[in-house]
Amino acid sequence: MDHISIGKVVALAIADAVNPCAFAVLTMILVSIIAYNPNKKANIVWAGLAFALAVFVMYMIYGIFIIKSFQMVDAITSVRPILYKVLGVLALLLGGLQIKDYFIYKEGALATEMPMSWRPNVKKLISKITSPLGAFGVGIFVTLFLLPCTIGPYIILGGMLSVMEIVKTLPLLILYNLIFISPIFIITGVVYFGMSKVEDIQNWKDKHIRIMHLIAGLIIGGIGVAMIGGWV
Repeated sequence: MDHISIGKVVALAIADAVNPCAFAVLTMILVSIIAYNPNKKANIVWAGLAFALAVFVMYMIYGIFIIKSFQMVDAITSVRPILYKVLGVLALLLGGLQIKDYFIYKEGALATEMPMSWRPNVKKLISKITSPLGAFGVGIFVTLFLLPCTIGPYIILGGMLSVMEIVKTLPLLILYNLIFISPIFIITGVVYFGMSKVEDIQNWKDKHIRIMHLIAGLIIGGIGVAMIGGWV
């Protein structure tokens, strides 16, 4: 794991971590848990941890699958330089879409947020959560709904890591996903210790959603430019 590789992993993970999708889903889960057990604050912690674990496990599986898929293409040595440039263009495109949402925001936008048509089903599913175990189970399933708005940076990462043996990629995948789920721990802690209400966090997310898109876009776009220019 060279320093540059770790830097790229951290940058992509941060860009993915500030994605509004996971924020929205977690707040809905916590609201459901609190509504069912208003006097059991410990359930907030366990629900947050269970959801985080579910997301971590599933994204590790997705990451390995993405890397193995790229390795099938990487087997053709002549394709590797072209693949790296293509990933750079993809990063630039994804970054551009995120930055676009800062200037022209549309809820449920393509590749940056969960599609609007999916949201009623997700809310209905989450409303049935009554326990931390339920949060884990729903978390596993909900990752499928998160993919459209979070998978972009992960695909770029998978392409970059595909030149390594799968075993050697695991520490980097773990690092990426720990950063990716870090907002879940932060939000859970803030709510548990009474520093803020779930509704306040939701309002904060809605108020700063354009900035979140801008930060993600600048990071991903910057990596794309560097990849195309051959600087990383």
